[in-house]
Parts: sequence; C-alpha cells; structure tokens
Amino acid sequence: MPVLERPRVEAIPAARGPHRMVGDRATAALYRAWPVVLVYMAVRGLGLLVLSLWAAVVGSNPHQLLAGRWDSLWYMRIARFGYGWQVELADGAVHSNLAFFPLLPWLERVLVTVSPLSYGDAGLTVSWVASVLAAWGIYLIAERLYGPRAGCYAVMLWAAMPVGIVQSMAYSESLFTALAAWALYAVLRRQWVAAGLLAVLAGLTRPFGMAVVAAVVVAALVTCVRERKLSWQPVVGALLAPWGTAGYVLWVGWYTGGGIFGYLDVQGQWNNGFDAGLNFVQLIGSTFTAFPAVLGGVGMVLGLGAVAWLCLSCVRQRQPMALLAYWVVTVALAFGTSGYFGSKPRFLVPAFVLFFPLAVQLARARAGVAVAVAATAVLVSAVFGA
Repeated sequence: MPVLERPRVEAIPAARGPHRMVGDRATAALYRAWPVVLVYMAVRGLGLLVLSLWAAVVGSNPHQLLAGRWDSLWYMRIARFGYGWQVELADGAVHSNLAFFPLLPWLERVLVTVSPLSYGDAGLTVSWVASVLAAWGIYLIAERLYGPRAGCYAVMLWAAMPVGIVQSMAYSESLFTALAAWALYAVLRRQWVAAGLLAVLAGLTRPFGMAVVAAVVVAALVTCVRERKLSWQPVVGALLAPWGTAGYVLWVGWYTGGGIFGYLDVQGQWNNGFDAGLNFVQLIGSTFTAFPAVLGGVGMVLGLGAVAWLCLSCVRQRQPMALLAYWVVTVALAFGTSGYFGSKPRFLVPAFVLFFPLAVQLARARAGVAVAVAATAVLVSAVFGA
C-alpha cells in the first residue's frame, strides 16, 4: 500500500498593518539611499575641514562662523526670548525678529530643553540632521524619476553648490530643503495629506514655503483635471498646504496691528520686498561703471546665465508639474526680491531640482568624465565656502 504522507501546511504570513507597511517602505528607502547619504556627508565634511584649516590660518573661530553669526544669532534670540525683539539702526530703520519664521527656533528651544546643548549648537544640530534628511529626500526624488546614478549625482551637486557651506550653518535653509524635498516626494507618490502637512511645516520655516505650497496645489489640480474627478486626497492636501505660511503671516499682522500687510511692513523695514528683479538689474548695471567692480558684474551675469540654462534644461526635461512649480516660484523669489544681494545665492540652496538635468548628463557620461566634473565641483565648493 502506498505510504500516505502527512499533508504539508504552509505558514500563512501574519497580516501586516499600515504602520508595518510604512515602516518597511521607509527601511527599504533608507537601504537604497544610505551610500549616497554617506557621499553627501563626505562632501560636506570636506567643506568643514577646509573651513577649519582656513579659519586657523586667518585666526577665526569656525564654530562661531557656523553657529554664532548673522541670521543664526537672530534665530538663537527667538529661541531664547521669543518674538518682539528689534534693533534700531542709526538711520532710524528698525529690524524686527518677526522677519524670521518660527520652526527653526522652536526646534532649537526643544533641543536646549531636553539636552545640554547651547542654542548655537542646537541650531547646528538641527541644520546638520536636516541636511542629511534633505540629501535622502533629494536622492529618492531623482532616483524615482531618472535612476539611482542620477540620484547620486543630484545629491553630490547639491552638496557641492558654491554656497553649500550654508547647509552646514545654523540657518534655516537645510531644514526648509528637507521639508520641501520630502513634500515633493510625497506628491510623486500621491501621498497628498503627507505632502500638505510637510508644506505646512515648510511654510513655518521660510517665506519660500510658498514654493512648496505652489507645488502641492498645482500637482493636486493637475491630478484632478487629468482624472476628471475631484478626489478627496488631493483636495485635502491642497487645502492644508498654505496654512504654515498663511498662519505665520496672519499672526504677525495681528501681533503688529498691521493686518494682512503686517509681515510685508516688517520685511520693508529690512529693505526686503518683491520688485520683480528691478533692484537686481540695477545692481548689475552699477557694477559696469568702474573697475574692478565690473569683474563682479561679469560674474553675476555668468551666474544668472547658468541659472537660466538650468531652468531651460528643466523645462526640456519635462519634469513633473510639482517640480516645475516648485523651482519656478523659488527662482522668482530669489531674484525678484529686493534687499541684500549677498543673500541671493543662498536663496537658491533649496532649488535642488535645478541640478536634475545636469545629474542625468553626468549619469550618462563616461565614469572618468563624471568623476572629474564632480570632484572639481566639490573642491571649488569647499574653497569658496571657506
């Protein structure tokens, strides 16, 4: 008689809840991106090393340069004392700390409360952690659209911006870029509520939060039009997105008694405002009246031309509408606002999308050429940043 085998009972995998699935996806995303994150940290580490050596030669303190100068001081004062502090200049102008959005100082205050860090070190910690998260998000976007090699070069080019040192300072650029990158990634994955909430946080970080709002709203509108139906997820994401920027601006108007134009009045005291680039054009023109100022003018024209070429390349690349809306608003605000010219290059730090066409070209180039271009960019960034 044939021997009857015992029937095999296969184990049925346990049901996976939504939280487990999200965790698995996050783990997989981190696994794909960690080598690129290490590359980013190496590029920025070289920049900090060159800065430290340069500071030792000229007798400066690199820690103070990164955590205790310019805008970082304003953020520290907000974290420590709150809003309402201002400086009156000799010409009668008043600079109020209400010009600075609150998320970075809020995080600084939390870190100081729960750790032995000083306010300056808390700002550096937030900036450094956020810059790594930004690099991770940038990679995931570029990888999703153009492949892993392009994603790696996109992160490297962002790290090696001429003003890349700002990513390592106690400024809000890294925090904003991280929130913007993950908001755009959420849009690409059609995670509309997450995108809207991230846009709220970005709007609480910098006035440039309007660029993230534009990306989410435009993408939601395009999705509804293409699908010919009003889905609740895109609508909720689009309705959530503006409330970070709008909430702070409305609060400043209430606090100052200036109504909806209160924040514009605060910015006006800093000589900041939107003039569609008139101030920028006048500045460039003034440099061509004498030598050696003309050299600076030529440099500005070349830089503007490079940005224009990158913008045109993004259009030719047919990037998703969310990315196009994001960099269009970012570039428009960077060059269309009046005020201190030296701030304009760092206003472009969050415009990482502009590097995607160049990253794709490097990914397709011969390895030797791509490495040479990337290495040159890294070295120039390190020296220029110092």
